[in-house]
Amino acid sequence: MNLIWQDILGASGAHLENGFVCDFGDAAAELAAAATTTIVAPLSHLGVIRVSGPEAASFLHHQLTSDVKHLASDAAQHSAWCSAKGRMLASFLIFRIGSDYQLQLSADLLPAIHKRLQMFVLRSKVTISDLSVACVLIGVSGPQAEAVLQTVLLPVPANPLNTAVFAAGAVVRLDGRRFEILVNRDAAPTLWLKLLTQARPVGTAVWQWLDIEAGVPLISERTKEEFVPQMADFEQLGAISFHKGCYPGQEIVARTQYLGKVKRHLYRAHSTTPMATGDAIFSPASPQHHCGMIANAAPAPSGGYDALAIVQENFVGAGNLELGAPGGPHLDLQPVHRSVTTP
Repeated sequence: MNLIWQDILGASGAHLENGFVCDFGDAAAELAAAATTTIVAPLSHLGVIRVSGPEAASFLHHQLTSDVKHLASDAAQHSAWCSAKGRMLASFLIFRIGSDYQLQLSADLLPAIHKRLQMFVLRSKVTISDLSVACVLIGVSGPQAEAVLQTVLLPVPANPLNTAVFAAGAVVRLDGRRFEILVNRDAAPTLWLKLLTQARPVGTAVWQWLDIEAGVPLISERTKEEFVPQMADFEQLGAISFHKGCYPGQEIVARTQYLGKVKRHLYRAHSTTPMATGDAIFSPASPQHHCGMIANAAPAPSGGYDALAIVQENFVGAGNLELGAPGGPHLDLQPVHRSVTTP
């Protein structure tokens, strides 16, 4: 997060810790507001890499799991970058501003992914840029989210995973109630102050809870190389193309799909005790080895903590899963029902 943006947020009452926006003074009330009112959130947990140049689409198409070549100028798509073993190194939301591709990912992975992507450019006519200093991400969610965008003179994409470009950036519609705004650094302060007159500011953890509610996992430093995309339901998010050519890990991803060998699946989890990304999940039936992992976690408005968890299927039915260690706190699992529309 750039220092100018930190100062703007601080002046708005934000409590920051290591560049992460914890809250705006009342974390519990902010969480409660997310379920019923319109909120605005600085998305300090996310970063953006821009891939530009005449061969950008071809380059990304042969690196990522999704069909980048056919990504329309007004569309967004989920995607992932895998190791040769088919394990996800990062997950992305990809959208375009003109001919440039914007790759939104977990901020803690951005430096390493930026460097690694550059290693694969070789002679391709592609430029890869870190937009951490140049741009800001802001989320708007709630029953009046569309009206808020219209009031501050931003375009409103009509459908989920549609985008609309404006002079200083782009708006991405995630689902019926949620939007993300990528805006350049110079325009961000004015836009933020306008949004504050229309919506309640909330900490970044509130947005993370909304992602959990939507059933959209985010790969981060603590979960990189842990999951094949299908374990995290990426095929249901439209993040995998099974009709395109080779990309890193493609053979394993395809074999997993066509042979039906996915033994771990995504669930929504709840616990009365804190959960964190990367926490292990255990079953009394096999205490020597963990049977799952927390993918993303956040405080829940109703109390306790909610999470997206990836768990070995044959241990789910007993309903006796434990968090962190054998004999740890009880973990409740439920199927994932998404509000996001998939392609």
